[in-house]
Amino acid sequence: MFIKVLLLVVFFAVTVGVGLYCRKHAADVNSFVLGGRSVGPWLTAFSYGATYFSAVVFVGYAGQFGWRFGVSATWIGLGNALIGALLSWMIFGRRTRIMTQHLGSATMPEFFESRYDSRALKMLASAIIFVFMIPYTASLYNGLSRLFSMAFGVDFWVCIVIMAVLTGIYVIAGGYVATVVNDFIQGIVMLIGIVVVIAAVLKVNGGLMPSLDALARVPDAAGATAPGVFASFLGPDPVNLLGVIILTSLGTWGLPHMVQRFYAIKSEKLIPKGALITTIFAIVIAGGCYFLGGFGRLFSAGVELRPDGSVIYDSVVPTMLSGFSDLLIGVVIILVLAASMSTLSTLVLTSASTLTLDFFRGGVVKKMNEKKQLLIIRALIVLFVLISALIAILQFNKNIVFIAQLMGVSWGALAGSFLAPFLYGLYWKRTSKASAWCSMIFGTLFMTANFLTSVGVLPKAIFPAILQSPINAGAFTMLFGLILVPVVSLLTPAPDKAHVGKCFSCYEAEISK
Repeated sequence: MFIKVLLLVVFFAVTVGVGLYCRKHAADVNSFVLGGRSVGPWLTAFSYGATYFSAVVFVGYAGQFGWRFGVSATWIGLGNALIGALLSWMIFGRRTRIMTQHLGSATMPEFFESRYDSRALKMLASAIIFVFMIPYTASLYNGLSRLFSMAFGVDFWVCIVIMAVLTGIYVIAGGYVATVVNDFIQGIVMLIGIVVVIAAVLKVNGGLMPSLDALARVPDAAGATAPGVFASFLGPDPVNLLGVIILTSLGTWGLPHMVQRFYAIKSEKLIPKGALITTIFAIVIAGGCYFLGGFGRLFSAGVELRPDGSVIYDSVVPTMLSGFSDLLIGVVIILVLAASMSTLSTLVLTSASTLTLDFFRGGVVKKMNEKKQLLIIRALIVLFVLISALIAILQFNKNIVFIAQLMGVSWGALAGSFLAPFLYGLYWKRTSKASAWCSMIFGTLFMTANFLTSVGVLPKAIFPAILQSPINAGAFTMLFGLILVPVVSLLTPAPDKAHVGKCFSCYEAEISK
């Protein structure tokens, strides 16, 4: 216990220390929200990766999809690296950095207002972020709380309070710079931790090959023997596996807190370097997490079950790690804590800055100076942390939905609403304001209806069987949006040529060196 507590104290001290040290870089709104658009490629890349992967992935997704798909779940991690990281940087990085600076946009809703010349569209985007960021944020706490309960024997709410308070302190103190510096440190912890954990789990069954051999002998989910299915190349369910890959990989393209990383990078010329660093990071972390989860069925004797006999997926990874030494469990706790706090800090900063700059400034509050904006952003950070923590406690007690459902609904609604109008808005002059409205309305309504069917408010029959899962539904909203936006754009009046020409004029010359 002493070792575990010591590791936590050191980690907490470094985290808070970074936040306090970075206060000088959070003197105005631009610095607090975007770090003055002067963040280097290493910090940006590690921040992108550390924000991408949290306890939701390590505990929720790795446990659920590793159990369902076996080692073929590793494809999810590789998809995250190649699509969610590499392609995202190459497709969005340069154009996002250039156009957002040209338009003076600090948030995604501000971009929509400037690009589509619509304040109402900005307000809608801001409201969507406010509503759907909260369940995503709440999901982060619950994944970590199970590990804390295993390691320290404390109630889950203690973990939630500790994580909320510490994250709030360093984000409020140092803003974006404190977040990315801590993300860099936490990213290093994650890289070391995942390698150590994988080696330890495989050692339990005698190494890699004996573990694969044991996994190949596990019967399939229906109880019938299917030799090697969980150790096979594509696993027992490649169709649903593809849906998970699409949601978790393509989803980053439309998530405000992920895309915002491109706003703040120092120069467009640093994009290729950042892309390479992020991709390698994602291969190790995401590939490692899902590969680790693929061996979950070898530890089935200790996994928690619901009254109906179904597996509680969030308990799979904690069960795999429960037999570790105190030192290894301490490493795991720091690993998942680092992953969760990096994501949580970004989510609350994005939510608070978006609501302040896009909803209150110029709308609810007509005149708002720099000092008042910073004050409101910091107050909203406290509010977001508090609300998400309370929801996490309620969700844990009532067991309303497990981690993957919460994240699936949030990712589906956010990325389903924003991906297409953001992507086409960067590349295609013909993209119309009406198409952006259609994408946002469809994404939110479709995922809301899907969530209501999962909790029994609406009949499941309104969705085809394959779309009843929030994972598949989220993937569908993103793909459908990519079709919906160009179709609606071609059927509705073209945007003003002068306005669009002004937006796209930024690509005619480099804006930074």
